[in-house]
Amino acid sequence: MGCLGSASSTAFFFDLVGMDKINHPMVWQGMGMVIGVYGLGYWWASFNPLRHWPIIMVGFLGKIFGPLGFLFNYLQGIVPFEFIYTLITNNFIWWIPFFLILKDVHVKTNWKLS
Repeated sequence: MGCLGSASSTAFFFDLVGMDKINHPMVWQGMGMVIGVYGLGYWWASFNPLRHWPIIMVGFLGKIFGPLGFLFNYLQGIVPFEFIYTLITNNFIWWIPFFLILKDVHVKTNWKLS
């Protein structure tokens, strides 16, 4: 649902956290599309996570690098601290299930790609 909100109302989040609105809403709409596509990948992977673990690994890496990007930009004063609220639902809550799935992949398949 977040992808639909991002694509339909590009100013909502920026108003919510007190950031200047971006000049090119297409960027925010594009992020909404990417998030939606990732959602489809996760849904398909959920039918057989041991087989489709590379999709989960790509997602897990994104869930790690996203917060690192926030921290980097926050420490430079580029984004306000309130931006961290997006990380709770978009990143942090996924660390445990993605980690557990990938741990299971390691134990049961030793990272086999089939």
